[in-house]
Amino acid sequence: MTAKNHAAMSVVKRFIDVDVQQAALALEGLPEAEAALLLCGLPVTSVAICLDHSRPDFAAAVVQKLVPEPAASVLARMEPDHAADIIRALPAPARHEVLAGLPPGLSRHVSEIMTYPEGSAGRLMKTSVLAFYKDLRVREVMARLRAKSTKRAHSYAYVVGDEHKLLGVLNMRDLIMAQSDQTLEGIMRQVFCIPAFTDQEELGRLARDKNFIYLPVVDAHGRLLGAVRAKDILESSADQASEEMQTLFGAGSEERALSPLRLKVIRRLPWLHVNLATAFLAAGVVALFQDLISRLAVLAVFLPIVAGQGGNAGVQSLSVVLRGLGLREVRPRDAARLIGAEMAAALINGLVIGAVTAGVAWLWRGNPALGLIVGVAMVVNMVASGLAGAAIPVAMKRLGFDPAQSSGIFLTTVTDVVGTFAFLGFAALFESRLH
Repeated sequence: MTAKNHAAMSVVKRFIDVDVQQAALALEGLPEAEAALLLCGLPVTSVAICLDHSRPDFAAAVVQKLVPEPAASVLARMEPDHAADIIRALPAPARHEVLAGLPPGLSRHVSEIMTYPEGSAGRLMKTSVLAFYKDLRVREVMARLRAKSTKRAHSYAYVVGDEHKLLGVLNMRDLIMAQSDQTLEGIMRQVFCIPAFTDQEELGRLARDKNFIYLPVVDAHGRLLGAVRAKDILESSADQASEEMQTLFGAGSEERALSPLRLKVIRRLPWLHVNLATAFLAAGVVALFQDLISRLAVLAVFLPIVAGQGGNAGVQSLSVVLRGLGLREVRPRDAARLIGAEMAAALINGLVIGAVTAGVAWLWRGNPALGLIVGVAMVVNMVASGLAGAAIPVAMKRLGFDPAQSSGIFLTTVTDVVGTFAFLGFAALFESRLH
């Protein structure tokens, strides 16, 4: 290495030591090949610290260029939960090479973390938690805390018993105020814990209901595995909501704003074909009445109003129902009541909006029959939209599909077809009154 390169590497290492967060952000701004080349000139510990603060997908792309070494050495120095996220994002051959290169105990630990489902407590937890044995005395714990070289502040720790089973939580204030010869078992408090396989929906509910910063995670035998931050749970729930919004309209849940062009096309194109097919279905309904529209061009003015308003009403119902399903507010036995309530709300809204639309059409065109046809078609379409917005996600859930998966596309089909057919059908029945 030349003196110039050595000086550059020293600057990069210093940057990581001083502000690792900004260093990780700067690294993510580089192409993956350049980032890997840059990291190869740094000590393994500095590489591990930097990648430990990088996004798992980016870190995996960099690590892939370092397989098998120094990738395994880097990951061995990282937090096990983050290392698991990175290894999970690697292609299968690289994943196996890296796991084989880790120390056996760490490899088993990381492999276990990787088995937890997406969004579960086991996937979100941090394994580096502060825990002490129940029989330790206060003075011993205080001595260990003073000896710990860590910048992380702890407001409480966990108390464990035999086989590392979780027994209680230790508030630091209680520890400071306690007598030096008291055991932790005598000053610990009752603790609320969650199983490692608790899913994201239940985690979100617990994070909102329990006023805790951290929730301890245990295995099936009550052994302490780690802890998950309430903040991470809420952020994960927000990410899931954004993914559901993408799938709702046919984009891939894994797609991001700066995803590669190939991924964007592959994930979107199939659902665009579905959307095209449903658009032709709606166009076919219009074609049935093309002679009527040629005789009464004014119908083309109000057609998109009826279809569009129905779509808006349907999206309102759809979003409420999806949220209810996601938060488990809606149980299977509630489906009929939910659909009925959404239809009732859509009927009331439809009557009000239909009356306003009818009045505007009458005043604008001076034809009360046109106003009545537009208003009635609006009511029909909004009721159908309310029904579809509630029934489509419930039906998909009942059939075992993701209720968010492109429900918006099917909803649009219903509102376009029903709105168009209702409006043009009523116009055909009362054509003589529209001239």
